[in-house]
Amino acid sequence: MVSSKDVAKYAGVSQTTVSRVLNTPELVKKPTLEKVLKAIEALNYVPDANARSLVQQKTKTIALLSGPLHNPFFVDTTTAIVNYATEKGYKVNVQFVNDENLTEAYATAIGTKVDGIILSCILYDDPIFNRLQEMNIPFITYNRKHRNNEQFVEIDNFEAGYLSAKHVIEQQHTRLSWVGGPLTVSTFKHRYEGFLKACEDHQIELSDAYILQTDTSKKGCEDALAALLELEEKPTAICTGSDSIALNILDHATQIGAAVPDDISIVGIDNVELSQHGRIQLTTIGSISEHNLGLLAIERLIELIENKKNSCINITESVKVFSRSTTKKIKRR
Repeated sequence: MVSSKDVAKYAGVSQTTVSRVLNTPELVKKPTLEKVLKAIEALNYVPDANARSLVQQKTKTIALLSGPLHNPFFVDTTTAIVNYATEKGYKVNVQFVNDENLTEAYATAIGTKVDGIILSCILYDDPIFNRLQEMNIPFITYNRKHRNNEQFVEIDNFEAGYLSAKHVIEQQHTRLSWVGGPLTVSTFKHRYEGFLKACEDHQIELSDAYILQTDTSKKGCEDALAALLELEEKPTAICTGSDSIALNILDHATQIGAAVPDDISIVGIDNVELSQHGRIQLTTIGSISEHNLGLLAIERLIELIENKKNSCINITESVKVFSRSTTKKIKRR
């Protein structure tokens, strides 16, 4: 059996440092934290206390690693997760995570005694997936998934991207833009691929200048819109990788006097509650069932924890267009 002493020796640190990484990673300097985590992964080390607490001593606590709150999708899903877990007698430790601080977030989740982990911040090729499987921790991802194609709840992201492009193409738009997020994330990767496929099927030629990947921040979205509006031949429709991106672009367009949908149509993906607001009415793509992905995920995770269902969780919700006020058919002369 690999011990914390072995991890310390491999990483070139003290056992005390290993303990800090497992219990209070936020107090450990990032280079040291990464060195210890690499050693843990290389040696397949499982903390004994954690393993015992997970399989024998229930803590009635769940770790939630959510995306950032500037995205209304995570406001909706975090609320649903916490409310349902509380009804079932579980406490939820919530971390709002950006991709830049994934290492620290994972260390905190693994180093804490919890009954299960629910996360929406996993990368497509993330090594944490195999790590969690090796540790036998009940877990599920939502919105995003790993390339292993297991333990996830999502909408059909490829079809969502496809329908977003198809919707505006059917409204006679031919100058289409895509503004998405990083392709290291399954959600944005598959939505973008669906968008490209729809354009290919409908023989829409895409200019490289129309394809923009952002960090999804408000400023990143504003910069993307500014770049598109500076083009001599501007796109007439913007398909986005999420409602969060679409809402930021819509807000900035309003501020600078660009009329939506008269000057430019905008489509989101996710159908968050805010997109339905009477003053916004964002055209978007969302689940046909309108199920909250966070709620679906926490329901399945608690089933795993309580051994009511041990099969692999693989849920992809079908999607449809919610046509509202931010898209408009072009009148051909």
